[in-house]
Amino acid sequence: MWKTGDWTLLAAFILICCFRHSWGQTTRTSTATSTKPGDRVKRGWVWNQFFVVEEYTGTEPLYVGKIHTDSDEGEGNIKYTISGEGAGTIFIIDELTGDIHATARLDREEKAFYTLRAQARDRQSNDPLEPESEFVIKVQDINDSEPKFLEGPYITSVAELSPIDTSIMKVTAIDADDPAYGSSARVVYSVLDGERFFTVEKHTGTIMTAVADLDRETQDRYELVVKATDMAGQLGGLSGSTTVTIVITDVNDNPPRFPQKMYQFTVSEGAAVGTPVGQVMATDADMGENTDMTYLIKEGGDLFKVTTNVETQEAVVSIKKPLDFESKRTHNVVVEAVNKHVDPRFRDLGSFRDQTIVRVSVTDIDEPPAFQPAEVTVLEVQEDAKVGALVGVVSARDPDVVNKPVRFSIDRSTDQEMIFHIDPDTGALTLGKILDRETAGWHNITVKAVEAENHAMASHSLVSIRILDVNDNPPELASPYEASICEDAKPGQLIHTISVVDRDEPQTGHRFSFTLAPEANSRHFTLWDIKDNTAGIRTERSRFNRHEQNVYFLPILVVDSGPPSLSSTGTLTIHVCGCDREGAIQSCAATAYVMSAALSPGALIALLVCMLILIVLVLLILTLKRHRKGQRMTEDEEDMRDNVIKYNDEGGGEQDTQAYDMSALRNIYDFPEAKSSEPGPDIRTLPQWIQTNRHNGNSALRSVPEANAGVVEAVAADFSLFKGYIKKKVEQADSDLSVPPYDSFQTYAFEGNSSPALSLSSIHTLSTTSEQDFSYLSDWGPRFRQLAGYYAPGNLDEEGS
Repeated sequence: MWKTGDWTLLAAFILICCFRHSWGQTTRTSTATSTKPGDRVKRGWVWNQFFVVEEYTGTEPLYVGKIHTDSDEGEGNIKYTISGEGAGTIFIIDELTGDIHATARLDREEKAFYTLRAQARDRQSNDPLEPESEFVIKVQDINDSEPKFLEGPYITSVAELSPIDTSIMKVTAIDADDPAYGSSARVVYSVLDGERFFTVEKHTGTIMTAVADLDRETQDRYELVVKATDMAGQLGGLSGSTTVTIVITDVNDNPPRFPQKMYQFTVSEGAAVGTPVGQVMATDADMGENTDMTYLIKEGGDLFKVTTNVETQEAVVSIKKPLDFESKRTHNVVVEAVNKHVDPRFRDLGSFRDQTIVRVSVTDIDEPPAFQPAEVTVLEVQEDAKVGALVGVVSARDPDVVNKPVRFSIDRSTDQEMIFHIDPDTGALTLGKILDRETAGWHNITVKAVEAENHAMASHSLVSIRILDVNDNPPELASPYEASICEDAKPGQLIHTISVVDRDEPQTGHRFSFTLAPEANSRHFTLWDIKDNTAGIRTERSRFNRHEQNVYFLPILVVDSGPPSLSSTGTLTIHVCGCDREGAIQSCAATAYVMSAALSPGALIALLVCMLILIVLVLLILTLKRHRKGQRMTEDEEDMRDNVIKYNDEGGGEQDTQAYDMSALRNIYDFPEAKSSEPGPDIRTLPQWIQTNRHNGNSALRSVPEANAGVVEAVAADFSLFKGYIKKKVEQADSDLSVPPYDSFQTYAFEGNSSPALSLSSIHTLSTTSEQDFSYLSDWGPRFRQLAGYYAPGNLDEEGS
């Protein structure tokens, strides 16, 4: 039998033989092209296309063809040359004969044709004999390239249970041979491995399903080998293959299934609500979102609930309500698993849900006593009940099977006044004190129940005791009413409406009746019972005179509905006022009160606060004044000096006395009465010197008269003395540890050193023998001249003479 390679060589040999004869001849023609009408130019040659077979493997150069010109007479005078693609390397020419040979192995898949140019020249002169002509050498194709899958290997997917002939993907093989020559590039496809489940369309390469029962749960991946063969699949064609991996994707074709039909769990009856009991899980052969499921409770959902863990797809069964071992010890809960995403194409496969039974066993624990009712016990008692009266009975029992005795007590933090007592054995509540509904209408206490043998087992219950009302408070007027009427009031005019308050709260509601008390003066006013627990006051006559009587007191009797009926009397004060034509009150004693009564509580409080502030301000002002007065009195006591009084002996006694103000003596710098014409130093220049010294420095000393130099030096010495004294006091205050650690204002009183006038004796010394000489008083200036006359009259007479 012939092998594929042998057939290929045979075909190549036949082609070479067939084309060799045509290649060995040149085509000579004598065609002419017209340039002008009537002119013809003879052309020496016209080249046809040459062909050469690819993949030649012979040892000798392969003959391609021959070029020749009509002017060549065979004498060897013409030289043939070629140029262009491959000239001189791939293709060579015999200069004498014009034969062209291929010296290299050609590959059409690399280059399909070569373009060259031929030239005939005179061998002696090398002049061109013919115009240069272009020709083409085309590489003839042979079937030397097999089909190739350039994009392989491939991977794709198809959904399970897809119908037959479902298109999956398309594969393409490329053949490098010439598709326009023969069948070398005609490719057909086939399946080598996996043809049981998949097929491929032979001309297009489309892969399709061959069966309709692809099951991902059975096999989720297939390796398919696809072959591509050229020469249209004929014998001797070349082929190539590739692998195609086909992944079977999941569809929701499997329902959830519980591995077990029953699960058993145990939980204590004391477990809190929400405590997980156990976890169960249904399995699903599908994958991805097709396994998503939810769980439901079909039976037993009163005490239990189920939730779905979205991450693990588990069903968590937990307690919904408190469990009681004594009531029921075993519970059967039916749990159902349902797929979330159901594909309607597979509904005929069956129900996509499954059920299982979760059996929960409850274990017993020692429980505290349970009150009946469990929430709040409400009791009622009359407010006039006596001490020791029964209010009600609180009930509690041990819920355990043993049913141990229970003891009761009251949490005294909820009944600090010990208004109630409880029997520890029976739970009977009795009164310990008298009740008053108006003080407290409800009492909320906490009762504690414990097991007699185990006090750790305790429970508490709230007991609300309502105090029932007894009519023990009389009705009263809502407020101390006051009303005003005009002097020109008309008969039957409604002047006021009154209402009543009652601290009692009868169950049937309040009903009050109003009447005027027997002592009331019914000649002026009447009472109108409006029947809605209010009453109106009307005038009985017209024309009131406030000058005759400006106030009327109207006693009103109010009676409630009981039982028993209670009553009280309230007084309405009616003021008679003067009004204008429009009826507005102008003046009456009750106006101020009426206005104040119309004020809101907030306005009254603001008014009282303002009055209090004013009182405090007045007290502060008085205190400050008293403090300043005390300081002035202290200064006056420190500086007590007698006024100098001048007596005129020639006058009429005390009628001629003249008093001198001591303020002139206290200020040593103010001498308004001094005259510049009198002898002695001019003391008025001293303040001027001080002021000038403050502004101009020591230059002011030159403006002072020489007669006052002594006084200036004395004053300057006194200032330095004061400065030294104050500095000493400041240093003592800084070093004193008892002084507060903050800045303070210190005052210092300093009288200076001894006075140059020494001490003066009493005026009475004139009648005694005194050794003092007061003649120097006359040197002190005009102010002391009169005083010097009293103490040294002889000297004054001498000066006057």
